Amino acid sequence: MGGLKEDLAYDPPCHPRAEQKCQSQINALYECCNAFYETRGEDAKTPSCPKYSLLKLRMKQRAESN
Repeated sequence: MGGLKEDLAYDPPCHPRAEQKCQSQINALYECCNAFYETRGEDAKTPSCPKYSLLKLRMKQRAESN
């Protein structure tokens, strides 16, 4: 992991720290949110999850980066 200055300059800022420290928690959140939308529908809302379309995009991006 880089220093604070490098991580702030990264695009998007702070991304390396978020990915390195929170990988398993983010995966668990996205897994739960995906199940939430499968159960309640794509238009369901909860403050804990990104909107369905954004969740799908983020999940796709994470799968491609692994």
